[in-house]
Amino acid sequence: MKNLIKKLWATGPLLIIIATSLWALGGVTRRSLYHLPAINIVFFEHLIGSLVLLPIVIPSLRKEKFTPKLALTVFLVALFGGLLGTLFITTALIKVNFIAFSVVFLIQKLQPLFAMVSANLILGEKITKKYLQWAGLALVATFFVTFKNGAINFDTGSETTIAALYALGAAVVWGIGTTLSKTLLNQVSSNSATVLRFYLTTLLAFAASFILGSANLLTQVNIGEISRLAFIAITTGIIAMILYYRGLSKTEAKTSTILELALPLTAVFIDMFLYKNFLAPTQYLAAIILMYAMYRVGKLALSESENIS
Repeated sequence: MKNLIKKLWATGPLLIIIATSLWALGGVTRRSLYHLPAINIVFFEHLIGSLVLLPIVIPSLRKEKFTPKLALTVFLVALFGGLLGTLFITTALIKVNFIAFSVVFLIQKLQPLFAMVSANLILGEKITKKYLQWAGLALVATFFVTFKNGAINFDTGSETTIAALYALGAAVVWGIGTTLSKTLLNQVSSNSATVLRFYLTTLLAFAASFILGSANLLTQVNIGEISRLAFIAITTGIIAMILYYRGLSKTEAKTSTILELALPLTAVFIDMFLYKNFLAPTQYLAAIILMYAMYRVGKLALSESENIS
């Protein structure tokens, strides 16, 4: 059993899939916090996470060598991955009244494309023909998993265009954020990366709450809301981020972004089991194809790493 756990812990693609599935589970709790400003949710979950991480801050960071390059990378990771992406997608969904199967969900699925391009330009990761084949299949399958029978709802109100722009912004910053996180992990350990991301995102979110006019609401959060935020911070925050960064440290960004499609896949099944929104036959088929494509991308990554080593 000990050897099995050790082997699983060393398997980057599997850790990424587990982490992104946890993010999907977090969506269940977030639904009950819809009345809070998005920036306040981001602030509290990172603040609580930062407090929980206190015992490992000094042991983790004292081993690292801080440089201007590292400081810039941490800032960009916190800004793109920790702050802007969440704000953009939440704003987009609000503008279409959280209507499922909307253009917002379609555009957000472009995230892997921006991750692939940025990974190639910033990290020099090669995009092979085999990778493109399986990644392309995964993206097509994700589309049919998300949209029943491939039907997209374009009639979501007068603010659909603005919502689409925000969704595009989320896809861009989250896609680049994956590459930036990989860049960070090339400089520090996964534990240090987690600590740095949580603490800096907390500071950025706190500042943003003043800029967006939500600071006065920070003191009006009740005990019930704090308990739910704490659950999010620990499960889909700290645990998921540690697993994700551990996995990403052993996996190329171009591979990680495809494996992260486990999030919409998990979300669809959560919707089915908890809210009785059952899938259409096309979605079941697409889910099977997506899981197989993710498996092939992960297998391809492992074979490439073995060849390099």
